[in-house]
Amino acid sequence: MSARGVLYVHSCPPAVCPHVEWAVARVLGVPVNLKWTAQHADPTTLRTESQWTGSPGTAGEIATALRAWPMTRFEITEEPSPGVDGERIMHVPGRGVHRSTMSANGDIMVSEDRLRSLLATAAGPDALAHGLEKLLAAEWDIELEPYRHAGDGAPVTWLHRTG
Repeated sequence: MSARGVLYVHSCPPAVCPHVEWAVARVLGVPVNLKWTAQHADPTTLRTESQWTGSPGTAGEIATALRAWPMTRFEITEEPSPGVDGERIMHVPGRGVHRSTMSANGDIMVSEDRLRSLLATAAGPDALAHGLEKLLAAEWDIELEPYRHAGDGAPVTWLHRTG
């Protein structure tokens, strides 16, 4: 079974770029040579994006490998595959990682159990609103949005996992 997705490295210090490539190469089992471009939202960093194919769970493996560089902003998507939900994983310096189940059109999906838990514990409308924002990764999206726009029109590289 094969899965596919997109890796967005929204901002990375230039000295760390080779380490990101090596980390992704270790996960995919193939050499990786990403096309880095200027990140206009933060001129001291570079950005890249790459479509990938691999086995289900590859997005999580890549995210785990990239967490070693906490000043790197990244986002990884994995499309749903037979019997496996899609997911989106986001990392923002100082905020950490947020992992969400993703629908076929890219929306974050929140499970019934998580919603019931929030309803049972939220003390009033403000707490409920705050809890929903956390479940939907609003703080990560707000911080990443300027970096996403800065990548419009950037080149994309295809990566394929072996074995």
